[in-house]
Amino acid sequence: MNEYDNEVFFEKYAQMERSKRGLQGAGEWYMLEHMLPCLKNKAFLDLGCGYGWHVDYALKQGAGRALGIDISRKMLEKAGTLVPGGRFRLCSIEDYEYPENAWDCVLSNLALHYIKDIESVYRLVFRTLKKGGEFVFNIEHPCFTAGINEDWIYDENGKALYWPIDGYFYPGERETNFLGCRVLKQHHTLEQILGGLLSAGFELLDIKEARPSEKDMEFMKDEMRRPMMLLVRAGKE
Repeated sequence: MNEYDNEVFFEKYAQMERSKRGLQGAGEWYMLEHMLPCLKNKAFLDLGCGYGWHVDYALKQGAGRALGIDISRKMLEKAGTLVPGGRFRLCSIEDYEYPENAWDCVLSNLALHYIKDIESVYRLVFRTLKKGGEFVFNIEHPCFTAGINEDWIYDENGKALYWPIDGYFYPGERETNFLGCRVLKQHHTLEQILGGLLSAGFELLDIKEARPSEKDMEFMKDEMRRPMMLLVRAGKE
């Protein structure tokens, strides 16, 4: 069963700020929003749409059509209530058919680190984008996924000393504890993430490592000690 369809996990996920407040509750949104192209009258596809917040955003920006796909039935049920005007489909990122030259913008937010063969997904996204289309995604940073248990090393008083990294050049499955539940993710090196895009035919347009905004810095200062997310914008000429 997909982790997000686990009742306990789903209820804990629902308590996160990004779940309760939408895009404004996502610390990286202030950076990701500026990487998105103009969506007015465009066709927008969201891979791993979750609650559907980005589909809602695209529609409010004037997108001509928007589709969100997700493997979690619970996520899509929630999306249907939060974004009644949105179109959603129960489907994994790997199994979507990716019709040729169909979309102007493809977005994926915090979903690709669950995919083993991201190079294959890149090729499919490239095929489904129209000429001049863009692929924007946010993936957990390789420094984060290569972390031991994705957690800090603490001293005897509970102070975070450092973020340990091991097995960086060994991509593949990593078991982590997220929201008190066992979650399986895929670690990819920076070379795989960016080089794979170039091999698929994309042009790299922008790369950012997520960091706290000035207003969030006070209570998120540890996020300046190691990158948690990698934001990428790529184009199809």
